[in-house]
Amino acid sequence: MHTSKLPSFASLRPDFIWGVSTSSFQIEGATKEDGRGPSIWDTYCANGEIANHDTADIACDHYHHYREDVGLMKNLGVQAYRFSVSWPRVLPQGRGFVNEPGLSFYDRLIDELLSAEIEPWLCLYHWDLPQALEDSGGWQNRESSAWFADYATLVAKRFGDRVKRFATFNEPSIFSIFSRSLGPRDRSSEERLHRMIHHVNLAHGAAVNALRQIVPNASIGCIHNYQPCKPATATQADIAAAERLSVYWNKAFPDPQCRSEYPDIMREAIEPHMQPGDLDRISRPVDWFGLNHYSPVYVKAQPNAMLGFGFGGRPADVPSTPIGWSIDPDAFSDTLRIVHERYSLPIYILENGYGNSDKPNEAGEIVDTGRIDFLRAYIEAVNSAASIGVDVRGYFVWSLLDNFEWESGYGVRFGLTYVDYGTLRRVPKSSFSWYAGLIKAARQT
Repeated sequence: MHTSKLPSFASLRPDFIWGVSTSSFQIEGATKEDGRGPSIWDTYCANGEIANHDTADIACDHYHHYREDVGLMKNLGVQAYRFSVSWPRVLPQGRGFVNEPGLSFYDRLIDELLSAEIEPWLCLYHWDLPQALEDSGGWQNRESSAWFADYATLVAKRFGDRVKRFATFNEPSIFSIFSRSLGPRDRSSEERLHRMIHHVNLAHGAAVNALRQIVPNASIGCIHNYQPCKPATATQADIAAAERLSVYWNKAFPDPQCRSEYPDIMREAIEPHMQPGDLDRISRPVDWFGLNHYSPVYVKAQPNAMLGFGFGGRPADVPSTPIGWSIDPDAFSDTLRIVHERYSLPIYILENGYGNSDKPNEAGEIVDTGRIDFLRAYIEAVNSAASIGVDVRGYFVWSLLDNFEWESGYGVRFGLTYVDYGTLRRVPKSSFSWYAGLIKAARQT
């Protein structure tokens, strides 16, 4: 493939936003500095649950390198940066005592972004629940919606004079279905899953109310991981398992939030956790739909597992990234159309990217042609969806930096920028230059 070739963006809006995304736990490091409290992910790391026993204690040390990282974004030419606030950095116990040094860090970051003419998009929650709240029941506790609203209020009061774009949650379907706090992923954990789903939805609605009350002209959404769930085989059991997972993965959160209803297949299981007026509390008006998309998943029936599903292999004729995720840009275009038709909201793609084990060559360069080819194909899919009327308004690459990639530790790299974890040196990859060229060309059109 010709890696210098840019995709078509002729059908995209003139005000289309190009950006990059990160999350607090994956890049900040400084987990024990300036009063930050532990999160559930610090606990998982300490328990040795991560590949190679990696931790995020240092990660990319963005906490100390944020100016350099904003400089990278300025060189890219992005118009917006989606990041998340670390809840335990600003509220070490999740509630109560406010940690001023933690708030001050985000003051400095936001001011640096604005001085670089980059719009801050602030996500309240990207999986790092304060451990103190987990010890009080976490998302199993209905009071969690009030905890989250208080946290949203603190963030809105502190940063709402400079930040107008807010997301409540990142990928609630992922951190619920695959939550370690549910225990073994068997049928016995389904009741806890349904309770968690409902409480997170209540927290979303409560946070929207808090943001609306405090921040004039706030633009608010939630970020959903939306992937096609395809049966691994043509058996009825696999077809049924895929359909069931698709509901939980793709609809359990946006349906109540945007349509004021739970999908039929899960409604009966949610009802024991509902109180009168809950759907009204959840379905507060939002301004946009945040979409994270990577690849379809292939599903097989697994009767004794939670929700009765397991993962099967992809078909042999479907290409994949080096970490085994399917490459299917047509599925991306279809997903954009489905979301547009179902929710009737402007769509911002807030994560899309390519995982690899990038390494410098002998010249010290990181030539990631696979990532460039992937981004080109997926941006072409965005253009294709826009050409048939899908209201898509922005595209944010995951991610600005290589980072702590959850269970995979540091073995998987998604960044446009290579991070040498031993020295913390940042080295822009070939994809960095390519994306910068794309943005420049798009903004000159």
